[in-house]
Order: sequence, then C-alpha cells, then structure tokens
Amino acid sequence: MSEQKKTYYIDIGTGEISQSATSSTWSYQIQANDEEITQLRELFDQNYSTEWKNFFRAHTPYVQYHYDRENDDYDNTMQQIYGMIHKLGDEEAKKHIESMNILPNS
Repeated sequence: MSEQKKTYYIDIGTGEISQSATSSTWSYQIQANDEEITQLRELFDQNYSTEWKNFFRAHTPYVQYHYDRENDDYDNTMQQIYGMIHKLGDEEAKKHIESMNILPNS
C-alpha cells in the first residue's frame, strides 16, 4: 500500500472520511496513508455494526448499560478512533482530543 500521506477530513458523527473540506461538515483534519485510512474506515464500520446491535438491544429493558458488552465494544472502538485521529491529526485535532480526556494515559 502507498506510504504517501494525504489530507482527509473526518466527521465523527457520521463516520464520513472525505478528501474534500467543502463536501460536508467535518470535525478533524488528518494526514494519513492508504493503510491508515483503511484501518480508520474499518473502525467506523465496526461501530456502525455495533450501533445497530445497540438499537435492537435498547428494546430489551432488562440489560443495563454497564453490563452490556456491545456498549463496551462501541466505547473501546471510539477510543481507538480518537486515538488514530490524535496520532494522525493536525495540531488543532490533537489539542481537542486531549481536552476530551478520552484517551488512556500513556
């Protein structure tokens, strides 16, 4: 895969990854190669799948959030997504993610 880094714009809410800053709203700007973008897309896809599981489980009232493995999976994947954006992002992205205190202490 290509090692050349390109600029991408990430919308966390929709999981959209775009190379155009004007095509949609975006939260973070990153520099990534093809392999890194593929990895980030897979994390977003994984969370999309987990969101559907959570939607159906939300109609099962006896499962509490903190006992629900799907919620743990979603939270862990979001942490990985923010970790990648922190690693690949511009200075503004890094500072914003650090201010959220979402990443584990390294």
